[in-house]
Amino acid sequence: MTLDLAHPDLYTTDARFDMWQEYLRSDAKLWSEPGISPSGFWSVFSHQDVSTVLSPKSPFTSEYGMMLGFDAEHADHSGGRMLVVSEGSWHSALKRLIGPFLSRLRAPELQSVLREEVGQIIGRLRSEDSTDIALSVGPRLPAAIVCEVIGVPLSEREQLIELTNHAFGGEESSFDKMTPAEAHTEILFYFHELIERRQKEPGPDLVSALLADSRLSTEDVLVNCDNVLIGGNETTRHSITGAFHAFSAYPGALAALHADPGLTERAVEEVVRWTSPAAHVLRVATEDCEIGGQQIREGQAVVAWLAAANRDERLFPDPHRFDPDRAPNRHLGFGTGPHHCLGAALARLELHELIRQLALEARAVEADGRIQWMRSNLVQGYSHLEVTMHWH
Repeated sequence: MTLDLAHPDLYTTDARFDMWQEYLRSDAKLWSEPGISPSGFWSVFSHQDVSTVLSPKSPFTSEYGMMLGFDAEHADHSGGRMLVVSEGSWHSALKRLIGPFLSRLRAPELQSVLREEVGQIIGRLRSEDSTDIALSVGPRLPAAIVCEVIGVPLSEREQLIELTNHAFGGEESSFDKMTPAEAHTEILFYFHELIERRQKEPGPDLVSALLADSRLSTEDVLVNCDNVLIGGNETTRHSITGAFHAFSAYPGALAALHADPGLTERAVEEVVRWTSPAAHVLRVATEDCEIGGQQIREGQAVVAWLAAANRDERLFPDPHRFDPDRAPNRHLGFGTGPHHCLGAALARLELHELIRQLALEARAVEADGRIQWMRSNLVQGYSHLEVTMHWH
């Protein structure tokens, strides 16, 4: 019997960290038989194996899909069109179009939106006795920024945040008003309407820039806006929630940042490593090959567990500890290789501003009760994190 590592129940408790530790120490390459993933898949866990699979020189592709459930025989219909599941010259072309909207160059324009959003978050936290960070704080910052980038009008952002919660709530009962599939359909309908508006009235936003490029069909614009919305929202929100988790579990961290604001950049990297919201990425072998001595056949899917690699003690001494001054910190929280997260710069900006203001004003973060994890194999995220804040 092999364990079906695709089963979302495995990721609802802290037990996953012990499981990964065991696999890291034995340098495991595990095969999961067909189950939740229709054709079965290999799993790799170590920093080295994960880096090898994602390397630009490795014989692997994301064009069949980049997450569990997809493989050579069950391909993602967006494969070869959407940024995250394309390769080669088309991938490069999309990167050149989308990249500037997500780069550090946008920082000055987005800084005022960021400051205002973080200010509102702090204000809300100050006004409440306790707050569920996962529900009411985590989603706000990334959604505001990604909506700004895509060109979603302010009046429509709440609606899109709500739909995003439903689309990516995994199996969460708190988002059971509609199924993830229904929510995703609503998001696509919304983008259809936004695209029609931008065709008539272009603006300085991503939708308009994509529409202006004759190589992209309307459908290409649609799937890539969807990709940016998912990428921008679904991981950073859990890093933001995880920052509060880290500060509650390691009280000295917030005090250290208050005493030395110069630590903020390192703390941002440590939040990304420690939270690892993107639990895995999947690739399909384009030829027979070998990873760390394990033969992989052409067409087989390999899952690279980023969240496990980020707790590999060979690179991260005392890996389960949150250390705001950790250096070096060669985490794989944003992936690596050609599909390194294009939104990494924006995620870092968001976390930097939040941590900076929190360290300035908050004395302590106290978790009220148990951390509740999402039931998901893709996103290592929080369904509930109730905290009480203590201020300077």
